Amino acid sequence: MSIPSVRSSAVRTAAPHSPGRRRLPLVLAAACAVAGALALAPTAQAVTPAYVTANYDCGTWGHGQARLTPADSGTSKTIKITSSEITMPPGTSADPNSITATLKLTKTSGGATSQVQFSGKLNPGMAYPNPITLGPLKLTSGTLAAGDTTNSVVLSGAPSATNWSLQIVASSPTSATVPCVATTIQSAPIVW
Repeated sequence: MSIPSVRSSAVRTAAPHSPGRRRLPLVLAAACAVAGALALAPTAQAVTPAYVTANYDCGTWGHGQARLTPADSGTSKTIKITSSEITMPPGTSADPNSITATLKLTKTSGGATSQVQFSGKLNPGMAYPNPITLGPLKLTSGTLAAGDTTNSVVLSGAPSATNWSLQIVASSPTSATVPCVATTIQSAPIVW
């Protein structure tokens, strides 16, 4: 009686150049690249306080309290401006992203004082009597390091083309240049 040969069902090993063997190094390389990118990516910085208020006189657009909300993503520093007391005047409107706003702030760094500016063209559609919403405006002039503080540029006199702390330039459909002066310092300095 002959014993039938038993065929081995041994596990097949992958050929040296099979796709399965190439995947592991590629996966490891991708994981290392992601980890390296995360380690080198700038991190968001805590800016305090979360928001501040200051009073602005914007002529025909109104005057009163505005809220400045700062942020630091690690790659850009921004301030968003909102106010229910500064509004589009009767008969005016603004298309989305049609207002260029520039905000001047006093910067204090290590006891030295200078000026920085935030600017941008980012707004929702607005019409009378909508409150203004401008930005977030990006830091476009000057630099800010950790620990630097900023505050309103308080000016005396009426707002004009040469006397402004905040300038609002609307382009569509209403065309207007609106200078504003800060009439008070902020409720607290912004610490970057």
